[in-house]
Amino acid sequence: MNQYLLSIYQPDGPVPDAEVLDPIMRDLQALNEEMQAAGVWVFAAGLHPPDTATVLKPHGDEVLVTDGPFTEGKEHLGGFTVIQVDDLDAALHWARRLTKVLRNLAVEVRPFSS
Repeated sequence: MNQYLLSIYQPDGPVPDAEVLDPIMRDLQALNEEMQAAGVWVFAAGLHPPDTATVLKPHGDEVLVTDGPFTEGKEHLGGFTVIQVDDLDAALHWARRLTKVLRNLAVEVRPFSS
């Protein structure tokens, strides 16, 4: 079995209103429960907005600590799910389901290195 990271990218900007977000979160919970029942779910987590990030970067013998995301962009990592499946095809199956639940937000699939 291989573990895969399903990274969820969301656009920068305000969080959607409850009437938009609540059905998405309900469907996401249902998908997480389905993955758990299938034995593929390892864990999942949402992240605070990128402006809550702290970045540490080497600078000579020192380490610089700065506020905010490491890179600037129009979207950011909003959360992730770790699954354990046989192969990439199985990981892509769950990623397709996830992107539909999240109303077509981008989901990156990446295997963990062994």
